[in-house]
Amino acid sequence: MTDVEKLSKILSQSSSAVFFGGAGMSTESGIPDFRSATGIYNQKLNQTFSPEEMASYNFFISHPEEFFDFYRARFVYLDAKPNAGHLALAELERRGNLSAVVTQNIDGLHQLAGSKNVYELHGSIRRSYCVRCGKKYGVEFIMNNIPIPHCEDCGGIVKPDVVLYGESLDGDTITNSIRAISNADTLIVGGTSLIVYPAAGLIDYFRGRHLILINKTATHADADAELVIRENIGETLSKATFREQGLGNREQV
Repeated sequence: MTDVEKLSKILSQSSSAVFFGGAGMSTESGIPDFRSATGIYNQKLNQTFSPEEMASYNFFISHPEEFFDFYRARFVYLDAKPNAGHLALAELERRGNLSAVVTQNIDGLHQLAGSKNVYELHGSIRRSYCVRCGKKYGVEFIMNNIPIPHCEDCGGIVKPDVVLYGESLDGDTITNSIRAISNADTLIVGGTSLIVYPAAGLIDYFRGRHLILINKTATHADADAELVIRENIGETLSKATFREQGLGNREQV
């Protein structure tokens, strides 16, 4: 039995599986990751500031115009579409095999693919809000109001609803993610190096039966996993999800 066949069998018998994903989940949709050799954090983007500095709350406050230039160019990919992996996870949720997606990504592709129960640890580019009065805006407001988006009601700066360096993760999102992982019978970890904390520490709450790792590179959790698959995550999830129906891989929407 191949690893994909094993994964397919495990998923078909699961009733509360959780997918915990990182940047590698979206690279197949054309969104670059952060820490690989060609990732954003290894690119020379600015002679004065590093990408980590430019993605920080302090930079947002002290250099708002430069922050928004960087954010629009490097964080927002509105043309990206859900890939086969996103579609497979949405299908598993529809079938009742998957209970939740916990993601470190901010692109909103899981919801676009049809997933309903998604916990976004680092927020979403699709949401924005005024830091002064709290009025909510969509991503288009930030993209269209250059250089600095200001609230239509109070004039405050409109901030992307993403967690920047120096900010804390949302408490309710953390609580819900821990609850989902703690109650899961299967945990699929995909497309993440598991080096970004506190998010990576959430998998320690898993007490279920099947731990699956789908990642191109090794992680510290590999030794504890029942299955470690070093293939493309979208293709792997699609094959494992749709093989019983003989549908093969689903194409991008």
